[in-house]
Amino acid sequence: MKVLHVVGARPNFMKAAPVYRAIARSGHEQTLVHTGQHYDALMSDVFFEALEIPAPDESLNVGSGSHAQQTAAIMSRFEPVLLAHRPDIVLVYGDVNSTVAAALVCSKLGVRIAHVEAGLRSFDRTMPEEINRLLTDQLADMLFTPSSDGDENLVREGIAKEKIFLVGNVMIDTLIRFLPKAEQLFPELKEKLSLSGYGLVTLHRPSNVDDAATFLPMLKVLSEISLQLPLIFPVHPRTSQRWAAELKQAGSGLSVIEPLGYLEFLALQKHARVVITDSGGIQEETTYLGTPCLTLRENTERPITITHGTNQLIGRDWEKLRKGVRAALNDDRARKTPPPLWDGMAAERIAAILSQSVRQ
Repeated sequence: MKVLHVVGARPNFMKAAPVYRAIARSGHEQTLVHTGQHYDALMSDVFFEALEIPAPDESLNVGSGSHAQQTAAIMSRFEPVLLAHRPDIVLVYGDVNSTVAAALVCSKLGVRIAHVEAGLRSFDRTMPEEINRLLTDQLADMLFTPSSDGDENLVREGIAKEKIFLVGNVMIDTLIRFLPKAEQLFPELKEKLSLSGYGLVTLHRPSNVDDAATFLPMLKVLSEISLQLPLIFPVHPRTSQRWAAELKQAGSGLSVIEPLGYLEFLALQKHARVVITDSGGIQEETTYLGTPCLTLRENTERPITITHGTNQLIGRDWEKLRKGVRAALNDDRARKTPPPLWDGMAAERIAAILSQSVRQ
């Protein structure tokens, strides 16, 4: 069997890495295509190295642009690559523009599609990622879900049950594999960043960082919180460029730093008193790690992180954010049981299902 993987952004790399390794052990031929949706070296290249993923066989070098421009560019550049390699199945990951663009091309050319992390829903169609998820799942021939709510969403949307496979969370496969390495880095990070007790902040969604009416009040509250609990804020390059002056004027307890590699960031998550984020993947990682997570969104496509984990939706309720931080500082960090199948073996299950499909 010839398998082709399509990745384009940081979350894809963390999901594809364990699947690539598991399929390699099954002996199937593999091709890795990087669309270049994340083109900054700090946001992309270092992740391949840290996650021990081989260099991409094909790089589309798409770069930034509007959603329409980026999706169209990926489609036009991916089509000849697909025709040249002629895989038996294409694996797409998560909910980024690269995912839906590749799925559309495959569908038009009659190439089978497997969607890793299928079935997640925020039920908010103002989110571009929600549109990507909905379309990709309708096009996919095999849908690998991380949790049972994904299965329920897909069945409700009319997806045939025989296409749906509950395999667990491949992001957690990567976390479990690399957590020991991340822990080895923490003493050096602690000294370099002068850490004792601290919180960790990540913000990247346009709805949070593009508009002054949203971002500046958010930054003000974070500055206030940083006087109570020092905050480490690895800033996305796009956010850093847009708000350079405002970030420089933020409170002294808010340490604005460049993006971190996967291992460094994982180490900081593990030891943080609280994580404040708008990232879907970080909601999952903090759930496994047992780190309190405050999500600056009105909804989440990962409700299991609330029902089984440490996540709390904050939206733009700044008083709720302050209370959440205070509660986290009083948290005893009692170990919770991870959600079902978040056990480090999701990729192995995917590889086994793919191998079985060849024999049928």
